[in-house]
Amino acid sequence: MTLTGEYAQEKTPWVADQLAKIDEAGTTRAVDVAGMRVAVFTIRGRKSGLLRRVPLMRVEHEGVYALVASKGGAPEHPAWYHNVQAHPEVDVLDGDQVVTGTARQISGAERDEWWARAVEAFPQYAEYEKKTDREIPVLLVEPA
Repeated sequence: MTLTGEYAQEKTPWVADQLAKIDEAGTTRAVDVAGMRVAVFTIRGRKSGLLRRVPLMRVEHEGVYALVASKGGAPEHPAWYHNVQAHPEVDVLDGDQVVTGTARQISGAERDEWWARAVEAFPQYAEYEKKTDREIPVLLVEPA
């Protein structure tokens, strides 16, 4: 079941611009980051209850999607990470297809496997990992 409710207004200009281009084209293929594809994850805010759309690098394998909480290698997790922890139901827009599932954080060998996929999809993740002391969380969304 796709998430329903009121959407929060995006406040970050470059993210709002990305989302506007995706909305206009009807597909995530309308934007990229350094030539690499993105997917848009719709999540529910833990405090507001509003829906928020988060474009992240597309890391997909056999219909399962990874959310990589890199925040560019910042010392703290991105805000969306805490939202997903509170409300793990997620919609993923990939191209013009929507996948609905429940996110779960992974660890150990499973995280190692997905981290390698993430770095392959977006090599800059390896640089982000070097910039921070925290282990960058990886969460998976498997279709419901």
